[in-house]
Amino acid sequence: MDDAVPEAAPVREETEPGHDPAAPAPLNVPRTPTGVADVDASLDRLGDADHLATDGHIEVYEDVHRGLRDALTALDARPGPPAPPSQHQHGPRS
Repeated sequence: MDDAVPEAAPVREETEPGHDPAAPAPLNVPRTPTGVADVDASLDRLGDADHLATDGHIEVYEDVHRGLRDALTALDARPGPPAPPSQHQHGPRS
């Protein structure tokens, strides 16, 4: 009677040599161009997060947020057509 315990078979790794599943990887989220250069540049910056560890994402996200906020602020700063006259005039009545 043999009381020897059989050895477990070695676990075979199914990934490529040198592949680290915890390493940063692109999310491949499609970004559709808006046609507004400043907005498109900010959105393209999101791709920089694809190659960073998660603790590096916040810097990219804050930069993109700042760029989008600046683009929206610039829209408010542009002169537009004059406002139509108010129908409720506040002044002395005759």
